[in-house]
Amino acid sequence: MKTQYSPKTVSVSDPTLYLQRGNGIPSASNTAALLLVAVSLTACGGKGAEVEHRQAEQQAEQRHQVASQRQAEMRDAAKVEMARVAAPMQMSSNGAVMGMSIAPMPRDYAAIPLAQNKFEQQVQNGIMVAGEIPVSTFSIDVDTGSYATLRRMLREGRLPEKGTVRVEEMLNYFAYDYPLPAKNSAPFSVTTELAPSPYNDDMMLLRIGLKGYDLPKSQLGASNLVFLLDVSGSMASADKLPLLQTALKLLTAQLSAQDKVSIVVYAGAAGVVLDGVSGNDTQTLTYALEQLSAGGSTNGGQGITQAYQLAKKHFIPNGINRVILATDGDFNVGVTDFDDLIALIEKEKDHGIGLTTLGFGLGNYNDQLMEQLADKGNGNYAYIDTLNEARKVLVDELSSTLFTIAKDVKVQVEFNPALVSEYRLIGYENRALAREDFNNDKVDAGEIGAGYSVTALYELRYVEVGNRMNDKLRYGVDAQTGQEKYSREEIAFLKLRYKLPAQTQSQLLSYPIRLDQSVKQLEQASDDFRFAAAVAGLGQLLNGSHYLHQFDYTKLSLLARSALGDDPFGYRHEFVQLMETAAAIEQSNQLPIKKTFDGSDKPFPPQDKRHGEPMRDKSNPRNERLQ
Repeated sequence: MKTQYSPKTVSVSDPTLYLQRGNGIPSASNTAALLLVAVSLTACGGKGAEVEHRQAEQQAEQRHQVASQRQAEMRDAAKVEMARVAAPMQMSSNGAVMGMSIAPMPRDYAAIPLAQNKFEQQVQNGIMVAGEIPVSTFSIDVDTGSYATLRRMLREGRLPEKGTVRVEEMLNYFAYDYPLPAKNSAPFSVTTELAPSPYNDDMMLLRIGLKGYDLPKSQLGASNLVFLLDVSGSMASADKLPLLQTALKLLTAQLSAQDKVSIVVYAGAAGVVLDGVSGNDTQTLTYALEQLSAGGSTNGGQGITQAYQLAKKHFIPNGINRVILATDGDFNVGVTDFDDLIALIEKEKDHGIGLTTLGFGLGNYNDQLMEQLADKGNGNYAYIDTLNEARKVLVDELSSTLFTIAKDVKVQVEFNPALVSEYRLIGYENRALAREDFNNDKVDAGEIGAGYSVTALYELRYVEVGNRMNDKLRYGVDAQTGQEKYSREEIAFLKLRYKLPAQTQSQLLSYPIRLDQSVKQLEQASDDFRFAAAVAGLGQLLNGSHYLHQFDYTKLSLLARSALGDDPFGYRHEFVQLMETAAAIEQSNQLPIKKTFDGSDKPFPPQDKRHGEPMRDKSNPRNERLQ
């Protein structure tokens, strides 16, 4: 028998959030409408134009005063209502319920300028000379947040700031038809494909793909999940807390009796809402989520500490133990030092507790923090902008989100200077590793979830082509000598290292990439290859890449539309629409803005006037009534 949930939820809220309609207080809009009717009736009375004009000005000012007075009355009424609602439950810093106390009203987050979003600018990878730096090393990345935030911006008619789009997260948002690994082998398969580059003539594009073994939801095993939820004032808008609540309902619907769920909320203080409730106790979970409300500042650091304490309390050996942080990333009270947060998360990661971050909303969004916290917590970062995205991350890809099949996965590619003159890695700028880090098992790297795929692209130039971006060295080994040192059949040698979740020593995989595996024409490459090239192409265009010499939005459109392939969920078709939107915005941004009207003395923009002020006819200076 299910137990009835006893309210423990805490609401340190903006009183205006509790304002209920129908309380007998006329709205400002209704008052304004009545006054407009009065103005119209007066105007029909036959009075002189000048008298009417003076009356209209006085009434416009009166409307403004009445509206301001009514708004003040509504705010006062809301405070009284908030006192009544909040009196039974006020949370202390340790989660205890105290007597009545009304939190101060937070600032109006709806008015926050978009410039307060925090997106880190990346310095794009440069072109490397294979004869000087033949080895490229990086950590894998399975985050998708950058693509989802980009989608939201484009739908709002805005382009991201150049350099802030993480191309690897765009690539890894999409599924590709990589083969599953064979049984009793490595936890993921490795695929390589080589074809002419769409970005530059006389260059090649190398695709490296990893695919983790799949695991049905029924075989995930027991899960110990702690929802760490931001209920501060910045989460009040509809695209934040309300969307978060619905998203987590989708997730809890996938759980069973073997799972444990805890909920920690944080605002001005942090507190426990649920402590280890059974995963199939739908009534309690749903009620707890629905009772959440937003208000106060953000003490994220204290909430993280409390969440990890609950995760350790209900720890499941050989199970899934994970904290899921859902927030807009606006940490502004408490433990807010970035290094302190990272140190805390890395310490708990060593205890077998991972961290997944889910981002919501824009306006004061901290994308950099969300991505880095998930990176250090052996988890992944997703941005939830729609309910459809919540379903994708928390239902369709639940196994990938929760269950790690390999950790500290590193990639190293050694290019053959006898065949390859130059190369560049597209994306993964903040995942770069030193060459010696590849063999150092103490150096942290990314994780792969069950069924997840990872894609990386290199653009490279063959020695025989010429047209190098870098001048040849005066001193060093001549390419015509010592040819026996190099293979004439391999353009590169691919190595990967990974650890199984319970291991501390890495295992090595290696694969030669042969010259003869290349196709002659880009059209001969697979749909997956060409679509991945299109996705990376859009990311580079948006970032203002200096390395796209024969590539623009027109070529991008042709490339993407030719490679839609099998698209059961419509994500590739959605990408095409976003691509066209980006092209249109880019084009409109390049149009000159006319600041004056030709042949007219009217100012531009037009001078403002008060709402409700009647228009004057210049041909009728006295504004006399026309018969």
